Amino acid sequence: MNALLSDPSFYAVAIPAVVLVGLSKGGFGGAVGFVGVPLMALVISPVQAAAILLPILVLMDIVSLWTWRGVFNRQILVQMLPGAMVGIGAGWLMAAVVTPDMVRFMVGLVAIVFVGRWFYLRYRHGSHHAAQPNRIAAAFWGTVAGFTSFIAHVGGPPFQVYALPLRLDPKVVTGTAAIFFAVTNAVKLIPYFALGQFDATNLAASAALMPVAPLATLAGAWLVRRMRPEVFYPFTYATVAVVALKLVWDGAVQMF
Repeated sequence: MNALLSDPSFYAVAIPAVVLVGLSKGGFGGAVGFVGVPLMALVISPVQAAAILLPILVLMDIVSLWTWRGVFNRQILVQMLPGAMVGIGAGWLMAAVVTPDMVRFMVGLVAIVFVGRWFYLRYRHGSHHAAQPNRIAAAFWGTVAGFTSFIAHVGGPPFQVYALPLRLDPKVVTGTAAIFFAVTNAVKLIPYFALGQFDATNLAASAALMPVAPLATLAGAWLVRRMRPEVFYPFTYATVAVVALKLVWDGAVQMF
């Protein structure tokens, strides 16, 4: 019998992790999905946690794509997805060198600057103007999102660094993110297989947790559809701030 599947402590952290990731996939809070790997890493290695979560993320992507079908921004996808593919390739090449803790620390610092800039502009100058699309910035943040997503499933904050300042309708942001990460996670399956991460133990654990995934994703979508933009954006920025602080703390503790 699979020892992992008979361990109550595994379910105690894995089920809440899948629920939070599912809510994020549905669109509620956007970046809160980062907690999946750290939560599961309380009882298993971060590498194993990432491998177990990836098939679950793919299932959530399917549900999210169906839920938000037809609602997306084509320009963001065209400008960001090529960079994401480059980022995934870089993550694959550097998998043995760059640790998840290093990635968490770097992403956390970027996200803190991102949220601080928004807070300053909003409350110091009262600025509510949307940023203009920028092909170079989109390619850069797409690459960062692909890289950090491959290493530690932490692609949300880099994606939001570019997408949120455009101040699109929350449903469009969520639908665009659904397509972006569905493509990203599908592509990630190839290097994960090549690196030998999908063994029998990990796949059995993924299968055991999968029934929770679609329910949590649909719940997240239900919540987002009922949030006004003036609620969605402050809430999402606040969520990114919490994510950023946690990422910096976790990364710093492990590295230093």
